[in-house]
Amino acid sequence: MNSCVVKQKMDQSYRVSIRARVLLMYLFVSMSSGLLYSSYSNAQSLDADDEEALFELYGDEDMISVATGMRQSIAKAPAVATVITAQDILTMGATDLDEVLETVPGLHVARNNFGYAPIYTVRGIYSNYSPQVLVLINGIPITNLYNGDRNLIWGGMPVRAIARIEVIRGPGSAIYGAEAFAGVISIITKSPDDIEQTTVGVRTGSFNTKDGWILASDSWGETDVALTLEYHKTDGQDEKIDADAQTELDAAFGTDASLAPGPVNLSRENLDVRFDATYQDLRFRAGLQRRRDFGNGAGVAEALDQHNRYASDRRNFDLTYHNATLAQDWDLTVQLSYLDTSQEVEEDLIIYPSGVNILGEVFPNGMVGNPEVYERHSRLNVSTFFTGFERHQLRFGAGYYLGEIYKVKECKNFRIDPLTGFPIALGGELVDVSGSPSVFLEEGDRQNRYAFVQDQWGFIEDWELTWGVRYDDFSDFGDTFNPRAALVWSTRHDLTMKLLYGRAFRSPSYAELLIKNNPAIIGNPDLDPEEIDSLELAFDYRPVERVRLGLNIFAYRWKDIIQYVANVGAIGSTAQNSGKQYGKGFEMELNWQVTGELDISGNFSYQDSEERPEDGTAKSDAANAPQQQLYLAAKWRFLEIWSVQSQVNYVLDRARAEVDSRSAVDDYAVMDLTLRRISNNGNWGAAVSIRNLFDSDAREPSLATGSIPDDLPLSGRSIYAELDVRF
Repeated sequence: MNSCVVKQKMDQSYRVSIRARVLLMYLFVSMSSGLLYSSYSNAQSLDADDEEALFELYGDEDMISVATGMRQSIAKAPAVATVITAQDILTMGATDLDEVLETVPGLHVARNNFGYAPIYTVRGIYSNYSPQVLVLINGIPITNLYNGDRNLIWGGMPVRAIARIEVIRGPGSAIYGAEAFAGVISIITKSPDDIEQTTVGVRTGSFNTKDGWILASDSWGETDVALTLEYHKTDGQDEKIDADAQTELDAAFGTDASLAPGPVNLSRENLDVRFDATYQDLRFRAGLQRRRDFGNGAGVAEALDQHNRYASDRRNFDLTYHNATLAQDWDLTVQLSYLDTSQEVEEDLIIYPSGVNILGEVFPNGMVGNPEVYERHSRLNVSTFFTGFERHQLRFGAGYYLGEIYKVKECKNFRIDPLTGFPIALGGELVDVSGSPSVFLEEGDRQNRYAFVQDQWGFIEDWELTWGVRYDDFSDFGDTFNPRAALVWSTRHDLTMKLLYGRAFRSPSYAELLIKNNPAIIGNPDLDPEEIDSLELAFDYRPVERVRLGLNIFAYRWKDIIQYVANVGAIGSTAQNSGKQYGKGFEMELNWQVTGELDISGNFSYQDSEERPEDGTAKSDAANAPQQQLYLAAKWRFLEIWSVQSQVNYVLDRARAEVDSRSAVDDYAVMDLTLRRISNNGNWGAAVSIRNLFDSDAREPSLATGSIPDDLPLSGRSIYAELDVRF
């Protein structure tokens, strides 16, 4: 049941030529090198005035904790990171997490054909469910066992309850373990301190979209509490697909079953609730992400279906004890968390529509399969900081994780012939195969015990070495050992340089290990985890108070890539550790406060990655990931109560997979515009946002089979208006 742009070519004047890229990089490195040389003799003599200037330059909004677990300046953090605040999100007019992440250098949000689930593509690392990117909510992973993703029925994440987002590009397994591979996305939700007034808001717009939210906080004696509630309902964008997988089957078998041309199926009804309570050293948080009426996008097998609907409930809680003064020089945190998550079928999942003929097997009511997976995840983490040694800040941690697929359900109207591997029709009725040998996945669990150590060592004035190692022992595929090291040099109060090395791993998902009775893909219990080694050189330069420049240069080797490899002499594919990928590139960033009312920001990313198959065949460009991305934004505040932000996102140069004979995916540029008004007394606000202002034909790559030849269309022009009241 598993499955895995853009049509308008941009004018050549919009492209960044190779010569221009080289020139930009040369100028930036030359500038940084010159600064390095001129400041070397002063590097050991930073005085009190420099320290004060340092605070003025970086400020509180540029503090980050995801890199080490301790808050520190983003410029000095031993990682390449981006911080996005609630105010940033509000100004850009984003309504969903993915719209925010698309602004991060080197990160592109592609789309899966099933439900248009996000594919977080970092520095050329692309795969169908993006299990190589770890997503944390309040420091806790939300990874599912089944596909290693956030849940197939993700349905997006609203942003009103988000206080800040911290993103690391590059490995993070030395701290966070599995899936902190290509990057870490850390989402911090709003605490009682972040909600100063009760807020009620509504939004309406294109595609019959209706949103509402409530944010409130209070104090009950010594306990501070916060509650956020967000509701979202939409018919979903309805761009049309001209041909699909069933179109091919119709041509092969003389049928007329395809629903193409037809629109994608992206309806949603979401409810997100979060509760936060703090009492002295204790903090309790609970949440519900409820998904209903979830349309399956372009179809699970890239065959259109307007009938299917999925559902999901994700319930979580965590209890955290944090004592910063437990004993002299010791800071202790203990956290217990629980997550229960499901992938359920509301209306039959029609893999291929009524009348489909598959190798002589006719399905009058369509080929139907209804897989459901229920999981629970329990975690206990203990970590402590020790500052008793001069110039050292040590962190120790250990923990235990238990993940369980505790229920698997499936009903379908076909079975798999054990001799041929082809589907055989079971007649018109659905047959419940739950708990039988014919089910697609067995129930089971995964346990993980781990320990890590980290040392931030200021061994010389203005130099800091951060090193760490983490050991993980998994019950189903063995153990891993992942180191990291970061050398940070505060060359001057306005220039920081970093040299970073890290190793990370990605554990095989349950589907990759154990899926069965599927005509397309089969699991392999002998898989090894994927591994990556990464090296980075980063510069953070703030020549004046209003300007920040950044340059990050990286290279990596990704090995033991888990892919589904075609079976010899039989249909379908089996999961294998197959091939390597080598990547290199750079990211440039600019933040410029031109005046007190005008801000300009942007970033340019370039990556060159190539795949090298294990069988020694010719190497090829890594598929589907953009080689170039350009993001530009301008924010203007005027008449004290108004702001307008315009932003444009260019996505360029996406190659096809080696087995895909189609031409490269088309480039696209999308421009958004948001006008916002906030009254002087802060009691109400309003905004109008236009997404894809010029109605660009933007598309993300479909599967390499080319079953949808023209790729997956993104939304055309859309408009939204909102109003919120604070009291």
